[in-house]
Amino acid sequence: MSLASEAAACAWAPASVGNVGVGFDILGHSIEGAGDRAEVRRIAAREVRIEAIEGCVTTLPREAQSNTAGAALLSLCRAHDLAHGFAVRLHKGIALGSGMGGSAASCVAALVAANALLDAPLPRQALYRHALDGEAVASGGRHGDNLGSMLLGGLVLATEHSLVRIPVPQAWHCALVHPHAVLETRRARAALEGGFPLDAFVVQSANLALVLSGCRDGDAERVRQGLRDVLIEPRRAPLVPGFAEVKQAALDSGALGASISGAGPSVFAWYEDRASAERGASAMTRAFARQGLDSDRFVSPVNGPAAEIVPCAS
Repeated sequence: MSLASEAAACAWAPASVGNVGVGFDILGHSIEGAGDRAEVRRIAAREVRIEAIEGCVTTLPREAQSNTAGAALLSLCRAHDLAHGFAVRLHKGIALGSGMGGSAASCVAALVAANALLDAPLPRQALYRHALDGEAVASGGRHGDNLGSMLLGGLVLATEHSLVRIPVPQAWHCALVHPHAVLETRRARAALEGGFPLDAFVVQSANLALVLSGCRDGDAERVRQGLRDVLIEPRRAPLVPGFAEVKQAALDSGALGASISGAGPSVFAWYEDRASAERGASAMTRAFARQGLDSDRFVSPVNGPAAEIVPCAS
C-alpha cells in the first residue's frame, strides 16, 4: 500500500468509559470534553518515531515499540508493508491512570491520522486490530472496550475481531467524575486475580443482556435493572477512595446506574437527560470532595463522539 501526497495529518480521539460496569473489556462509550491529539507525518525511513509528547502527560516512552501510538503504527506498517514510516507528535489531554482511556486515545488518534495519509484509507473496523496491538503495550492485554468507542463513537461492543455499535437514545447522558488520584491499570487488573463464582457470572451475563437490549429499545427501566456490576466492581471498589459514597450520590440523584469507569478511579453514571446528569455530576464531585479529593467532571451524551481528523496546530 502506498501513501498519499499529504505530508501530515492530525487527529483527535475522545476519552471513554471502559467496561460500562457490566461489560468488562468488551463494552465502552466515548465522552465529550477530553481527548488526545496526534500529529503524524510520513517519513522516508521505514520506521516509526515518537518525536514529542506534550500536554498533561510527558513521561511516556519515546521508543515506538513501547508506546501505544508507536506500537499501533508499527502494526499498521507491518501489516500493509508500507514503503514509508511515520513521525508522531502526541498531545495528551487525558491523564494516565484515570480510567478514561488515556492509553487507548493516543493510539487511536495516531492511527486515524496515519490512515488519512494512505492512498486508500482503511475503514475504521480495519484499524481495530492495529489499535489492539497498541493497547496491549499499556495494559498487557488485547481488550477493545475503550478502542471501539473511540473509533466508532457512542456505545460499542468490542469483540476479539469486530466492533458493533449499540444504539442508545440521544437524550441519555453520562456524568463522569475523575478524582485527582492515579490508579494504574495493571494494579487494578491485579485485583481481579482468582476465580469468580458461577452464580455471579450468570447474574452479570443477564445484566449485560438487559443493558444492551434496554439501550436498543430505549427502555430506561430495563437498563436501570441491569446496570449493576456484580463481578469487577466489588473487587476494585476498595481501590477508589470513597467509591461507595460517590456511587450512592449518583443513584440518589436519579442515575440509571453507576460504577467504576475502566480501571478507575473515575466513576460514571448514566441518566435519562442532560439536566439530571449535570445534577448527578455535581453530587458525585461533592462526594469526592468529602474524601478530600478535588476532581474533574464531564457531562456527555452516551452517544459520544468518534475520533476525527482535525486541523494541525500552527
